[in-house]
Amino acid sequence: MPRTPRPGPSPRVSVIVPARDAMPGITRAVTSAIRQTIGLSRLEIIAVDGGSADGTAAELDRLAAGCPSLRVVRHPRSRGGTGALRNTGLDLARGDFVFFLDADAHLAPDALRRMVATADAGGTDVVLGKMVSPDGRGVPTAVFRHNQLRTDVHASHAYATLEPCKLFRRALVERLQLRFPAHLRHDEGKPFTAAAYLNASGISVVADYDCYHLGPPPGRDRTAPGLADRVEAMRPLLETAARHTRPGPRRDAVMRHHFRRELCPALRTLPHEDEAEARERLLPTLRRWARAHCSDALFATLTAPERLMVHLLRTGRYDDLLSVVCGAERDARRGHLVEKGRVYWLHPFFRDPDADVPDACFDVTDRLPVRHHLAGAGWHGRSTLRVRGRAAVEGLASDPEEDRAELVLRRRGAREELRIPVVATAEDDPAQFAADLDIATADGGAPLRPGVWDVFLDVRAQGISRTVRFGSRHDDGLDIGTARRVVTVGPGLRARVTPYFTSPYRNLSLDIGPAPGGAPCEVTETVWHPSDKGTLVVAGRLLPPGTPARGRVLRLRAEHADGRVHDHTVRYAAGHPAGAFTARLPVRDLGRGRWTVTLAVVAPDGPGPGRPAPAAPVPPPARLPGARWMRRGRPYYAKPLVGRGEVTLELRVAPVRLLAAVRNRLRR
Repeated sequence: MPRTPRPGPSPRVSVIVPARDAMPGITRAVTSAIRQTIGLSRLEIIAVDGGSADGTAAELDRLAAGCPSLRVVRHPRSRGGTGALRNTGLDLARGDFVFFLDADAHLAPDALRRMVATADAGGTDVVLGKMVSPDGRGVPTAVFRHNQLRTDVHASHAYATLEPCKLFRRALVERLQLRFPAHLRHDEGKPFTAAAYLNASGISVVADYDCYHLGPPPGRDRTAPGLADRVEAMRPLLETAARHTRPGPRRDAVMRHHFRRELCPALRTLPHEDEAEARERLLPTLRRWARAHCSDALFATLTAPERLMVHLLRTGRYDDLLSVVCGAERDARRGHLVEKGRVYWLHPFFRDPDADVPDACFDVTDRLPVRHHLAGAGWHGRSTLRVRGRAAVEGLASDPEEDRAELVLRRRGAREELRIPVVATAEDDPAQFAADLDIATADGGAPLRPGVWDVFLDVRAQGISRTVRFGSRHDDGLDIGTARRVVTVGPGLRARVTPYFTSPYRNLSLDIGPAPGGAPCEVTETVWHPSDKGTLVVAGRLLPPGTPARGRVLRLRAEHADGRVHDHTVRYAAGHPAGAFTARLPVRDLGRGRWTVTLAVVAPDGPGPGRPAPAAPVPPPARLPGARWMRRGRPYYAKPLVGRGEVTLELRVAPVRLLAAVRNRLRR
């Protein structure tokens, strides 16, 4: 039961570990909290034992005997889940933040330090640390594609993970008086997390470090929740979503998650339930929620099977609902009807006068998946980039003569769109295609304008058109960077073409930049010199491979945002293939500010003294750490600027803020 908190300075984090018959995993869970790099002096660990009968209590006492920061609390055994145990821990917590650690999981050593530092830097109330599961349990992935210093539930995928294994600012928890539903046996943590998300000043995501390791999946003997348990767990979730949002698009987005993740899956359990109880008590409750919380706008965003179930539920047609659920697997394989530019799912209820279900429940036009794959991109001729791949609208047969797909290029930040017809390349497979993009004539006979062009596919079948972003699915090991080239686009005019995959979604884009002269080159490696601090090493070769130097002068260039330029002449590597080079850039000698790193190649008949050489990008490597060095007795650093999809390396050079450095060191 709750006790009076211990006196003394408040810790940064209170780690709350609910435990009930948790052997042997509890040892690893608590030990992982004890060994956090943030330090025990900045932690309190509250382990709440819920009347265990398997030795958990004795093991917690043993661990507490060797760790003064670990506090063991006894709680009477109850029929609910771990909500009551977490509430007891919250009543005792004194930290600036609280973290809920499950007894079958464990923290990576640097997890809490990183999450607290991120919360401090972003001023956020909730921090999600990357979750991993080596033993096969499902974990969210979309939200952890990249770090996010500050976001919210509407601008991220955070709401897809409602388990409470997050870092919460305790001031938010106490202001909202958040506690866990003690009576629930399943999903008791979701209402707590949902309320915190919807009221947080901001949410942060730590995605570059495996913070939270889930334990093995539940054993086969664990009983799945039935419809009654699902309805009970759903009640506080829907109440929370309604209480903390206003009617409109944002509420619809939150409710859509619960309809797709909770309500519709609950309906699919109907064949295994007691029919009398479902009809008399459970389905009427679900019907009230569907009528109260499913707006017309939300209804339109559901899949066709979900729309059909929700429509029958809202109209109280329980017999029809049960027949739909029982035949779901069979009916999912039925075909489609194409009519007047729309596609309808041929379910038995479709246009059955006795069923009387509107066509909108079966319309799948905007939801037909497109299967697409990028096979490669290479040069065909002097200025034509040939893109090869496969694409088809799933469920619809296409006629190669009538359904001509197109490659669509859209210039980022502008309302420009170009369409390039694709050509089928295999008689036995109409989905295979090639599209020739002539950089010199793509824009109505004119060269492609400078800028970033995002690549889409307009795929057609039976008069239905579906446009999708292209490139995220591609051959393993495909290096799109080998297609970088400087091409001639007119008399005396040249363009630099850099195909690349965007971050984090890995879609295909083209960066078109001016290149008035010179030979193109390719960067193969960018690293910091192992012993010469503050020196950047760039290795590469002239293109195409094997191109001899022939007197070309190569310079590694750093250009400041204010126009200052530092050039360093590069020697070609002796004893290596023709055109290979290794360049060094002494970043330690650059002034503070933002610097763009490029390679300037000067042909023998190129610019004379004092004239600028044409620049080729130095692409940012996937992982380039920062560098530090001393200048006049003061530490300086250089940090790559990444995460915005840049195609040219940018470095920020600045002196280390000594006060901030001291604070960071003390936190470790």
